[in-house]
Amino acid sequence: MTLLPRTIVIVGAGFSGTAVAINLLRLSCWKPARVVLVERAPHMARGTAYADRSYPYLLNVPAGRMSLSSSDPSEFLKFVQQQLPDATAEDFLPRSLYGEYLESALLDAELWAPPHVHFHRIRGDVCAIERTGGGDTSFRVELDDGTRFVADDVVLALGNPQPGRLPGTEVLLKSPRYAEDPWASPPVFQPDETALVIGTGLTMADIVVAGNETTLEGVSFHAISRHGLVPPSQTAFRHAGCDGQNTALLHAASFSARRLLRAVRELSEEVEHRGGDWREAITCVRNLAPTLWQRLPNRERRRFLRHVRSYWDVHRHRLPQETLAKLEQLQQENKLHIHAGRILNFELVGEKIRVRWRARGSDDIQTLLVDRVINCTGPDYNSIRSRDPLMRSLLAQGLVTPDSLELGLRTGAHGAAIDSRNRVAGNLYYLGPMLRADYWECTAAQELRSHAERLAHHLIAPAIKAVVGASRP
Repeated sequence: MTLLPRTIVIVGAGFSGTAVAINLLRLSCWKPARVVLVERAPHMARGTAYADRSYPYLLNVPAGRMSLSSSDPSEFLKFVQQQLPDATAEDFLPRSLYGEYLESALLDAELWAPPHVHFHRIRGDVCAIERTGGGDTSFRVELDDGTRFVADDVVLALGNPQPGRLPGTEVLLKSPRYAEDPWASPPVFQPDETALVIGTGLTMADIVVAGNETTLEGVSFHAISRHGLVPPSQTAFRHAGCDGQNTALLHAASFSARRLLRAVRELSEEVEHRGGDWREAITCVRNLAPTLWQRLPNRERRRFLRHVRSYWDVHRHRLPQETLAKLEQLQQENKLHIHAGRILNFELVGEKIRVRWRARGSDDIQTLLVDRVINCTGPDYNSIRSRDPLMRSLLAQGLVTPDSLELGLRTGAHGAAIDSRNRVAGNLYYLGPMLRADYWECTAAQELRSHAERLAHHLIAPAIKAVVGASRP
């Protein structure tokens, strides 16, 4: 009897998809299997985040915390030290170098995979996924070039969605002066331009620093967000345990967002009182985030999103000290102006864009005349607003459903998709930042690698059970 290979298709070869593929190939699967990794971008394992670019954007996390493997936390650092012997665990390295690491790890996993596990790389854009029959049957996966194949299991590793379409930008959509997604279509600045950046977070920092360092005479930037908050810097703080505070945090989360916020502030003050760094407290909360989020009543989650989210994000997602120092220098040179406020509308005026906005806490309307506008608000996790054909197709079929708080997709154990009838799929999974609907913290390598490892073990579990069962007398 010939065993047909079980086919696992992974859609997307950014960090999440590559991590799942590597873990599947590294495991000793005991039955014939085929792992298919599909990616629309030119290079596997890089995705948008780690692509080669003209400017060497830095990782926002030090090298010592970027390993693909939880069992070998220094794997990335050891890879880097082959090229840069003096690199340390606290260095913030170019993102393209991390892309090289992912490519290398994927190739190694492919070369050392068991002989009955076959790996296929497919360059293409998946436009549709449909069930071949009722229930948890196989899927038909279709690419935009008409190619089709059948999969027993599908992992959706779609990466970060595009930024949301901002109100009032309809008049700018066809203008070359507007960058709706700065990573898909990076803006090209001209000397002495004035640009408006919408958002003051990590993407703003990347665009502003790169714009000034790659443009002769530099660019004058205005950056506007609702609160005008700029991320603080990373530091080489010690990762001390906070086990003594876990109970207090968990207890607070069972009641309200306000009590949880108070508990986090008390923890930060205690850490600093004993000579530590407030970032230790943030790391402690981050490690507990999935449990804290799941304990918060739904009404308190909404309250957190309305009142606290911006402050959590800005303290959680920090900048390398080098990047923040460059932003501060640009502010001192009057080449960067940070505003807290709300944009009212845009108007094309010849080769310029007129922007009307209102400062936070003020009734006065102000006007900016700029050469360029860049949307740096970050990914829009509300899947209902997605413009991606595959996501729209999945939603239309009811194979996936958005969560009620517009944070991502509803999932069960191991990222199994929950469909429109509230059923947990047995062979359709999601892995990526939209898991924050259930886990809140799920955007960094440390969280995603753990989900990837657990999913890979779950996917091969049926094969192991079948072989063990068949081997018994």
